Amino acid sequence: MVMTASGGNMPRRKALPAELDPRVRQLVTQLRRLKDHSELNMLQLAAKTGYSQKSWERYLGGRSLPPREAVEALARIGGVDPVRLLALHEVAADTWNGGRAPTPTPAPSPSPEEPAQPGFPVVSDTLATRAGPKPSLGRSLRIALVAGAVALVLAVTSTVLLVLRLNAHENGPTVTSPVPAAASASAPLVYTCRIQQIDGLWYAGISRTRDAELAYGGAGSDVAEAQCLLRRAGISPGGIDGMFGPLTQRAVKAMQKRAGLDVDGMVGPRTWQALRG
Repeated sequence: MVMTASGGNMPRRKALPAELDPRVRQLVTQLRRLKDHSELNMLQLAAKTGYSQKSWERYLGGRSLPPREAVEALARIGGVDPVRLLALHEVAADTWNGGRAPTPTPAPSPSPEEPAQPGFPVVSDTLATRAGPKPSLGRSLRIALVAGAVALVLAVTSTVLLVLRLNAHENGPTVTSPVPAAASASAPLVYTCRIQQIDGLWYAGISRTRDAELAYGGAGSDVAEAQCLLRRAGISPGGIDGMFGPLTQRAVKAMQKRAGLDVDGMVGPRTWQALRG
């Protein structure tokens, strides 16, 4: 006889069925160890997990595969990380669903001999078995979620692009050019030059920097701002794409030569002053 945590006696645990698949046997063995370590009897275990006493007798006897939630609840009670147990459960579920383990028997209705403590609803074995996730369904659900997320990103990006183009059309002639995609491979962003003079300085509505250091190979909104201001000055930098390439470098040198600056092809505070002045 084995003593329980409540001080009562219970029959010594039976050996697992000989025909039980080794992968299912490994999961059940780990669950048995956790249950023994918790020093809870079956009635207390049912109250703490919400799964009936009869259900746990089947789970720990290898006659019924426990649902994922029951495994996770027992792991929490035993104070262990549930990840390894859930991995064992997934392998065991594949085996069980493939028909290589005994077919679980339907759960009887809860009897007066297995009451649940107040605040801890008892879940019948039939419902618990149905609630257990099927690995194939889980994989299909994950694939569907990923596909849905990709579709959502594409839809949002297309909407933003459409709004930018409509705003550009309403605000008069503008210069636009797609940005080579670092942030989005499906729909490139658009830089729009909205030239205006504020307090005697020219701005293109993309960046307000006056001292950012730009050089060949750089990229971003500061580069696009400089390209717009170069075009305003009548010097073509190529496309307004936010990429500091050879055409932009040549335009910067032409601007520096015109303004009497050192012709180094890089944009610094003095070049910004010439572009905005």
